[in-house]
Amino acid sequence: MIQTPPPRIQLMLVDDHSLFRRGLKALLQQDERFDVVCEAADVGEALRGVAQQRPDLILLDNHLPGVRGVDGVAALKDAAPGTRILMLTVSENEADLAAALQAGADGYLLKTVESDQLCDAIVKVLDGESVVSPAMMGKLFSMFRGQPAAADTGPAALSTLVPAPEAKPDPGIDKLSAREREILALIARGGSNKQIARDLDIAETTVKIHVQHILRKLNLTSRVQAAVYAAGRGLG
Repeated sequence: MIQTPPPRIQLMLVDDHSLFRRGLKALLQQDERFDVVCEAADVGEALRGVAQQRPDLILLDNHLPGVRGVDGVAALKDAAPGTRILMLTVSENEADLAAALQAGADGYLLKTVESDQLCDAIVKVLDGESVVSPAMMGKLFSMFRGQPAAADTGPAALSTLVPAPEAKPDPGIDKLSAREREILALIARGGSNKQIARDLDIAETTVKIHVQHILRKLNLTSRVQAAVYAAGRGLG
């Protein structure tokens, strides 16, 4: 019996450099999992395209003419709530990372990422994981632990990632079960669901359920927020 291949993941590329888009499109479409269904050079064009095409995921640059990518994330999410957004940018500014994640971006990668890592990141994001370039995550952790990584940024940029107590009460680590605390610590170390499942010898679906419980109990919205939360409390 011939098995029907799974449908390709539909992607949208948003970058104002046409040459870069052309190269990225050619790269991604070499992978049989992906299909680039639309492109845009700015946020306005992206909003029109996402409303028509409803792609599974948008690869979004930050330095765009007019509205910056990070400032367009919320509008793109509103236009297509089911579409994931993965920032792909040269910006190593912690404030840009914080703004993107706070607005609802599902990941943040630097353009120095290797092609296979980019493809893997796309799949991870569509599987419900948040992906951040290790260099950027390291800067965030340094900031959160009181060791600023750059002179022009500070803890205020990071504060948007984890809800303030007055906005969303923090019930604390004590609300988590022992297993949930164990998984939270592994998230803080950068573990994926698959890695955590292997380390703890449990099913990957079980890890996903625990992660959902952790986010709900801590009033967080993403694995990145959970990792930052844990790092700030000495876990991991």
